[in-house]
Parts: sequence; C-alpha cells; structure tokens
Amino acid sequence: MGILLDPISVMMMVVVTFISLMVHIYSLGYMKGEERFATYYSFLGLFTFSMLSLVIASNIFQIYIFWELVGISSFLLIGYYYDKPSAVAACKKAFIVTRFADLGFLIGILVLSFYSGTLDFNTLIERLTTPGSSELSLAISSSFLGVSALTWGMVLVFMGAAGKSALFPLHIWLPDAMEGPTPVSALIHAATMVVAGVYLVARLFPVFVLSAPDALQVVAYVGALSALIAAIIACTQTDIKRVLAFSTMSQIGYMMFALGVSKYAGEGGLGYTASMFHLFTHAMFKALLFLGAGAGIHFIHSNDMRDMGGLRKYLPITHITFLVACLSISGIPPFAGFFSKEEILLAAWQQNPVIYWIGLITSGLTAFYMFRLYFSIFWNKASSLKDKAGSEAHGEGGFAMMLPLILLAIGAAAAGFIPFGNFISADGTPLESHFHLDISIAPVGLGFAGIFIAMWLYKKENERPAKIAASLGGFYKLAVNKFYIDEIYLFITNKVLFNLIGRPAAWFDRNVVDGLVNVTGRVTLGISKGIKKFQSGEVQQYAIYFLTGVIVLAVVFIYILK
Repeated sequence: MGILLDPISVMMMVVVTFISLMVHIYSLGYMKGEERFATYYSFLGLFTFSMLSLVIASNIFQIYIFWELVGISSFLLIGYYYDKPSAVAACKKAFIVTRFADLGFLIGILVLSFYSGTLDFNTLIERLTTPGSSELSLAISSSFLGVSALTWGMVLVFMGAAGKSALFPLHIWLPDAMEGPTPVSALIHAATMVVAGVYLVARLFPVFVLSAPDALQVVAYVGALSALIAAIIACTQTDIKRVLAFSTMSQIGYMMFALGVSKYAGEGGLGYTASMFHLFTHAMFKALLFLGAGAGIHFIHSNDMRDMGGLRKYLPITHITFLVACLSISGIPPFAGFFSKEEILLAAWQQNPVIYWIGLITSGLTAFYMFRLYFSIFWNKASSLKDKAGSEAHGEGGFAMMLPLILLAIGAAAAGFIPFGNFISADGTPLESHFHLDISIAPVGLGFAGIFIAMWLYKKENERPAKIAASLGGFYKLAVNKFYIDEIYLFITNKVLFNLIGRPAAWFDRNVVDGLVNVTGRVTLGISKGIKKFQSGEVQQYAIYFLTGVIVLAVVFIYILK
C-alpha cells in the first residue's frame, strides 16, 4: 500500500473532492425528509473515500482493491431505494456487468505483474517501457494467437476500464443506474465511477504506447464508437436522466479516443492532455446538468421531460445554470467544454481522420440532444405547473441546492481558461494550448446548427418532432430502443448460455454434486446406525466390552512376547 502523487492523481483529487462536496451540500436539500438520510450519507462517504483511494494508489493491485470498493459503493447507492424492484434490478445489473469487466482487469493485472515482476506503477512502467529491458523483451516476444503478452495485458486492463466507464458493449448498466437518487447520478457520472476507467488508461498510458499490436487502437475505436452510438440514442430518449446518462457515455468515449489517438512522438501527447482536460471540464458541466435536472425533478416530481415545459419561470437559477452547462457540453466558445473538445478533435485530426469525423458528427449531435432537453424542460408547452408540483413557494429547493449549481456554473463557464497543458502532459513537458481556427470552425458551426435545429423543433410545442421520427422509420425505432443491445444480451443469456451451459451445469449439480453429497450422507447414516448400539447406556454392557478388550490385548501381547 502506498500513495502516488503526480499531476493526474492531484487533478483527480481536485475533481473528486470538489464534485463530492457539491453533491454532499446539494443532497442536504434534495434528500431532506428521507427515512434513511444517515445511511445515504454513509454510502456517499464510502463512495468518495473509495474513489480518492483509487486515484492515489501506488500499485496496480491496490488500485484494484479500491476499484472494487467503488463498485460496491455504486451498488449501494443505485439500489438506495431498495423497495423499488427497478432499483434492485438496476444495482444488480451494474454490479454483475462490471464484475465481468473486472475479471478481465484482474487477468490483465496478473499478466502485467508476471512479465514486469512488480505491482508498483512506477516500477512496472519503467520496466515495460525501457528499450532493451529484459521484461519488455519478454513481454513482447511472448505471444498468444499472434498477439504479444504485453498487448493482451493492456487490452484486458482496458476491458476493466470499459466496464467501469460504460463503453460499448459494456454500457448497458449505465442508463438503468439512474434509479438511484439524482445527486448520486451526478457523483457517478462526473467524478467517480465512470471516469475511473479513463484514469486507469491514463495511468498506464506509457505502457499502452509500447504495446504491439497497438492496444491504443482498441481504445480509440471503442471510444469513438461509444461516443457516436450514445449520442444517437440520447437524441431519442425522453427520461431526463437517461439522456444525461447516454451523454456521459458519449463524453467518456471522447476522452477514450483522445487517449487512443495520442502518441508521444511529434505531438507531445496532445490527445493525452486533451483527454485529461476534458475529464476536468466534463466534471463541472456534467455535475451541473445532473443537479440541475434534479432541481426540475424535485419540483415537478417526474423524470419525463414530456411532463415539463416552461420551467424557466419557476426555476430561474436552475434555468440559467443549466443553459451554461448545455453551452459548455456543446462546445460553444468561450465555455469550458469548447477548449477541451477542440483539443480532442485536433489530436484526432492529426492522427486518425476517421475518428476525427466520428468525433465531429458526435459534437453536432451533442448540441442537438442537449438543447432538445433544454428547450423541452424550460420552454416548450406552457403548462400549469402549480397544480402539478405544489405551491410556487416550493421553488428551487433552497440555498443548499442552489449554491452548488452556481459554483458549478462558474466552473463550467471558466474552467477552459486554465492553462492545462502546463501541468499535465504525456511526457511531463509543458504543452501549450493554441486556438486552431481551421479546426474550430466545423465543430462550432455544427454545434450552433444542432442548437438551432433543437430550437426549431422543441422551443414551442408542435408536430415536427413526431413527423421527423415517423419519417425515420426503422432507424428511429432502433435508436429509441437503444439498438436492442439489452435484448441481445438477454437472448444470449437466456437462450444460448442457459441451454449450452446452464442446463448441463444444472444436470451435473443435481446428479453428480448432489449425488456425491447424498451418498456420503447415506454411508454416514448407515455407519452411525451400526455403531450407535455401543452407546446403550448399560454399565454391564460397557464392562463386557472392557473385559473383552483387555482379554484381546492380553492375547496379543502374549503372542508378541513369544
């Protein structure tokens, strides 16, 4: 056990402590009156402790311990409302899916520690990145199915990261995780569970760079695919928190493909720095989005944006801060998200044009679905909310809920001006950030286009969205049903795995395992019936046994002495 402090762990500590503080304060208002108020805060404290311990871990097995504690904490908080079947199912789903991913992570740890001869991060990275070292040579020369042991180790580690960060195809737990209290969603999405995977890849980034075949290609394409798929799905969802959940998956995909396209040579690790920068800015605007959504849910008592409309009149502070967050995530200058997203797209443009175009399209979709959400909540139909949500005095949940929104809005607006490259870069040397007008025109233009299209469709209630959805036909149905990925998993589990593995395993369990146990029981019972007569309780019988034994021993000794 140890503590590792370097630029990325310190940055993560700032993110975790600040966002956690905001969530703790916000929860004073949001969770007021809950029966298990103290239990909620104990779980929240465990979550924060686990994530902080994860980011300062000095070795790869230590990080795995707290990685699992983060999983336990999310399980407890997602299932906080344990009397709701949907919450119970959601926390089990999150736990089980991430366990499969963490199995890959554990095997990856064993592979890397075997070839490096250590668990310590600094020593492991040094041994597996030093040209000519015996550890690196052995890890590269050893192979399985034509792939080096080093690459297998890194891909398996990334499997754990993909599960924790809800990347395709291990993302299915994330939308259901919205069953937990909304402040928990803010903590999971902005500062703890889902960003842990990005941190893990960044922590082992030098080893990823040297893996051959290139494990970073896997990171890049999985990240890009996750970003695009999640953005498409988010355009069709009507549950506020699910829109934001798929938004998180998309933004985490951005961070991952930024790492995936980054190399030391030539670019100074621009993608690496951009990924960490986007993690930082994303924490601000995503926590703000969730807490702002929570204020709307707290007021209207519904997660469905179709039940809302015109909330700007009743929640003015929430309205302004939510708008700041939407502009930031959409990459509109001069908000924080613009600077970090521009650097990611620049890195992709320099290294992989295919991923750049995926990222560019995703940026336009992001602006559309976020302002679709914004206009649906705060504009659209002017319904009589007093009758549905109680008195207007109920307002915005009080100072405890408004203070975090204001502070996070400042971060979402201004964090982009931090000279991030001066503090965090892949090779440790300062990396200056530059404004690249030629790269910025397209994403900013698409961002404004997405905003105006969303305004045209959703600012006022009309028939256009329904007509467009109908015109898209099967594709819209695919997107609104999340491309049926959950159903595919259920089919594989129920039809394939159950029949091929479950039924034979059940037969083996009933006939072999249970049979062996039953035979052991019957033999034991038979023996006990045979010998229990020796314990009759009759003294005379015991005396006979005793004398018989003495006579037998005497005969034996006499025979031996002869």
